[in-house]
Amino acid sequence: METARKIALAIAIIGALNWGLEALLGFDIVADLAGGRDGGIARFLYGLIALAGIVSLGYLFPGERSRVRAEDRDELAWQYRPPAGVPEDKNRTAPD
Repeated sequence: METARKIALAIAIIGALNWGLEALLGFDIVADLAGGRDGGIARFLYGLIALAGIVSLGYLFPGERSRVRAEDRDELAWQYRPPAGVPEDKNRTAPD
């Protein structure tokens, strides 16, 4: 999954560079390569770039996955940890 996110980020960066060229020089690489902005291929590529941008939003919130996992843990798990400075017994289990 991480590879797919990196590919999406690369596509989003390429799209951002394309829009930068459009703003600075009036040149749209995607439209030029696809035969115009209204062509089906160009519309597909613009949609792909938009989807890549949405997927890349996950890089803005890197801690969200770990936070969700922490919320899914047992609320009372902290009660079964040994006090600070006491080695943890690997054979000890939580009471039922």
